[in-house]
Amino acid sequence: MSAAARRGLLFFLVGLAVLLGALAFDYWRGGGSEAPLPLAVGGPFTLVDQNGATRHDTDFRGKLMLVYFGYTFCPDACPTALSEISRAMDELGAKAEEVQPIFVTVDPARDTVEQMKLYMANFSPRILGLTGTPEQVAAAARAYRVYYQKVPQSGSNDYLMDHSSFIYVMGRDGHYLAHLASGGKPETIVAALKPYL
Repeated sequence: MSAAARRGLLFFLVGLAVLLGALAFDYWRGGGSEAPLPLAVGGPFTLVDQNGATRHDTDFRGKLMLVYFGYTFCPDACPTALSEISRAMDELGAKAEEVQPIFVTVDPARDTVEQMKLYMANFSPRILGLTGTPEQVAAAARAYRVYYQKVPQSGSNDYLMDHSSFIYVMGRDGHYLAHLASGGKPETIVAALKPYL
């Protein structure tokens, strides 16, 4: 197994562990009743889009959201996930109007508004790229239970960002519905959305 594949597997397992921990906590907090409290994924955020407009989570009420966290210098997982989402939007046709795909950076130091605008031009124009201050990004990542960490590259000032790689499906009211591992097929995203369209 290559180093990149091992790293990808590690990110997936860490992200899965975080989600399972959130589920276990919610179940425990609900007392193990037949109606446990909703999964604590998602929440309020205030970020800036690739056009410089301030965006809040409440701006998207009434639409389903596909939320993915990554960064523009990501060598593999992020462009793959955004390509999958782009193709899924194409497959949905007119129904895509009911979905707002969102890409949130975990690397606000490099992912400025200008950088986000350049990067997002490679994908569906329906996808909104969001950045912000390190504190704003950290708050959004906490709300979505996203793991990320800077990884310096030996012998240079460059770095990569380790991060969990899930596509979150959020309801029209902003509540969590499901999550998908990136690296699948656009048909999987479409199938996850269809019951709510």
